[in-house]
Amino acid sequence: MKVILLENLRRIGSIGEIIDVKRGFARNYLISNKKALYASKENIAEVEKIKSELGKKDAEKKKEAQKISEQINGKEYEIKKLSTENKELYGSVKPTELSKILLENDKLDIKPSMIQPISEIKSLGKFKVKIILHSEIESEITINVVTAETIQ
Repeated sequence: MKVILLENLRRIGSIGEIIDVKRGFARNYLISNKKALYASKENIAEVEKIKSELGKKDAEKKKEAQKISEQINGKEYEIKKLSTENKELYGSVKPTELSKILLENDKLDIKPSMIQPISEIKSLGKFKVKIILHSEIESEITINVVTAETIQ
């Protein structure tokens, strides 16, 4: 299925580009999240008209992402989790939990889908986590997982 991109998307394409993707990906992700339009003649003409406006919006998003990146890049956050004697966690640390920590500590609303742990966080210790703020801007933070005091 051919679609026209309305945003710069990592590993997919840039604004105004007409790409061929699977129907489900187009319908369920790109079009539903307003990241693309069906590639009809009318839509192609319309996107050509508003291409500069879309470019400005993307530049603003990039600028905002750069500010957030400067604010959090290299920072360390601590998370308390219950663990076993072997220093393994009951479950793992999920991106949703990391998103909540960023919101509480720095008042930043970062979607869990933007957070990508480099390796699964299933034990105590320090872990690197990538945060993809924009198709061209990434930040890296450190998560220090410590044991939570058990209540008896």
